[in-house]
Amino acid sequence: MNRPIRFLVPAAALAASLAIAGCGGVPSGDVAKIDGQTISKDTFNRWVKVAAASSAAQDPTAKAAVPDPPDFTQCIAAKRKDAPKPVKGQPEQTDAELKKQCSDAYETLKTQVMQFLIRSEWLELQAQELGIEIPDAKIKAEFAKARKQAFPTNKAYAEFLKSSGQTEADLLFRQRSQLLEQRITEQVNKSSKNISQDEIDAYYEKNKSQFVQPATRDLNVVLTKDKATAEEAKKALESGQSWASVAKEYSIDPASKKNGGKLPAVAQGSQETAFDKAIFSAPQGKVEGPVKTSLGYYVFEVTKETPKKTQSLKATQQSIRQIVASEKQQKALAAFGKAYQEKWRQKTECQKGYVVPDCNNYKAPKGQTQQQAPGGQQQAPQQAPQGGN
Repeated sequence: MNRPIRFLVPAAALAASLAIAGCGGVPSGDVAKIDGQTISKDTFNRWVKVAAASSAAQDPTAKAAVPDPPDFTQCIAAKRKDAPKPVKGQPEQTDAELKKQCSDAYETLKTQVMQFLIRSEWLELQAQELGIEIPDAKIKAEFAKARKQAFPTNKAYAEFLKSSGQTEADLLFRQRSQLLEQRITEQVNKSSKNISQDEIDAYYEKNKSQFVQPATRDLNVVLTKDKATAEEAKKALESGQSWASVAKEYSIDPASKKNGGKLPAVAQGSQETAFDKAIFSAPQGKVEGPVKTSLGYYVFEVTKETPKKTQSLKATQQSIRQIVASEKQQKALAAFGKAYQEKWRQKTECQKGYVVPDCNNYKAPKGQTQQQAPGGQQQAPQQAPQGGN
């Protein structure tokens, strides 16, 4: 008995992959079985071609045929045909060397495609468990919107399909996977939106230092290149000349000079150590300096003092709510992602020769740990227009 096939799944390519397999190992015509659902070798091989087309589109030098294991005869021949003539004195690559290149390319494509197909099926199965359904009309509408943004003309779209080796049904399949991932994430995040007052209070008490506004001082300043000029400026100020006139004559700081020497709201800890210490130890209304800094020598006067202040819980409540919600979402997604990976990996068995880290029968090479899969959907082998919610 076959699992129902949605209109958006390429019938010729994916029909066999959705058949319900019997108990035991992976059927000979399939590459993987996930909780009874199988992925066919025909489906795998077709997406390998798509992935190879993607590589060729991104790298003009990657024109070799799709790797054909185990002998890679066609791949070797194509690589030899496309290879530039060796520099004089340099030997041509051997068949063994070209075969190694084909084998490495195939392993990369195999892992990419198997991961894509397996995780697409994980999303389908998880969505079923959560009761998530996405109408075909929604998928078509989102795809049409994304296609319009990505391809201004029908010709551009047709050229993309040709170069990528994909059909519109392939792109709709991927659009569906993206929407399923979004809906699953939304369900996981639902509980994170409920933030209690106790959680807000606890965060505020634990992180009060984040809500302290530092002390500030308003200043009049003159900045000079050397100490002697700073001393002259200071004498002029002490003789009764205005800060505006002295700044205009002596200062090399364009901002405060233009503002009559005024430098407002200097926060404690925002200046170089020596200057900061001098500012916040100086009495109000007295000309101080010169103080040496990396910019030059400052002569200054404190005109206003504002002590540090801790923002109240009431004033910070809304921002705390957002912070706590974000932290809860991250924790919820991390916990779900870990459980999701473990659960579906345990239910994923792969055919010999097609085993990748997402398979339960995968064994990590000696000295390496089992590769962890991301919690979400893997990107398909070729970029395509994809819409949002």
